[in-house]
Amino acid sequence: MQFSINREALLKPLQLATGVVERRNTLPVLSNILLQLNDNKLSITGTDTEQELTGRVKVDSTEGGEITVPSVKMLEICRAFNPESKINVKLTDNKLVITSGKKSRYSLATLPAVDYPRMAENPDAFQLLIEQNDLRKMLEATSFAMAVHDVRYYLNGMLLEVAPDYLRLVATDGHRLAMETMGMTGPVENTEQRILSRKGVEQLMKLLQEASGQVDLSIGQNHIQVSVTDFTYTSKLVEGKYPNYDRVIPKGGDRVIIGECEQLKQSFLRAGILSNEKFNGVRVSLTENQIKIQSNNPDQEEGIETLEVKYTDEPMEIGFNVKYIIDVLSAITTKEVKMILSDPDSSVLVEEEQGSNALFVVMPMRL
Repeated sequence: MQFSINREALLKPLQLATGVVERRNTLPVLSNILLQLNDNKLSITGTDTEQELTGRVKVDSTEGGEITVPSVKMLEICRAFNPESKINVKLTDNKLVITSGKKSRYSLATLPAVDYPRMAENPDAFQLLIEQNDLRKMLEATSFAMAVHDVRYYLNGMLLEVAPDYLRLVATDGHRLAMETMGMTGPVENTEQRILSRKGVEQLMKLLQEASGQVDLSIGQNHIQVSVTDFTYTSKLVEGKYPNYDRVIPKGGDRVIIGECEQLKQSFLRAGILSNEKFNGVRVSLTENQIKIQSNNPDQEEGIETLEVKYTDEPMEIGFNVKYIIDVLSAITTKEVKMILSDPDSSVLVEEEQGSNALFVVMPMRL
């Protein structure tokens, strides 16, 4: 194996492949990435046996081959070179020799490629084509509501629901819910549900940062494979049944608040500074065309924010975890936001004022 490549061209696939490698492993080969070179095309693969990412890049090569090398060490070496550097790589006597210019030379230990674990094929999968930009926006609008280290392991991931006429993403941690729906002609006759892992969602968002063109989703019973230009990502799906999210979406609320999203967000941010650090609670008081946000803490400190909104129903008070409200308002992309309530003990439904299929639910808290 022997090739040369510009440092900038190598860095992105190297970073993404290294990103899925688990730092602590019982098997040394799992700390490595797999390099495969064939016809001036270098494939770089990283895996932790739960997920796998392969990046492909063109190189100038004189000899093909395959080998595995320590992922972090190779990434750090290549990252430390100057941005305009030309990197030369050669496999010699079971060592991967990396040089740049006349003064930089590094030799890395290797392990045989035959020992590197690869993800299984994805039988009985159905295909879904979607614009990368659309999928990235859906992930950004919902991922914040995933649970973290919840014993209900399926809540630590995200529901992907594919129907004959729509694609839907749902995330909840039991205290708030985020849902984004996109109308499309689906590849299925009946509604299919799969649960993406948290790691899978995070890797997808990294992969789609420079979003252009289409992404090809291959969705099986146990795996999902995502293919974009020069990258293929495969992840195991979470086993289990996602809860019936429709049951927690409040219906029939008759109190409507319409306000400017950024103003509300900044008011909640400021009020949250003096909320109780343990519970993060704020009290929201509604009167005609006005909302007042109050916070206090055990040090007898208090914060009050008052701003104008569109509200014409009876006065009402309700408590919220201020961080949950801020997360939702941060995901809103329209200038105005609509909040629909029924009473102080019921969840609030939050929607973008127009032009979106996103909706959010935040449970109230007792203060």
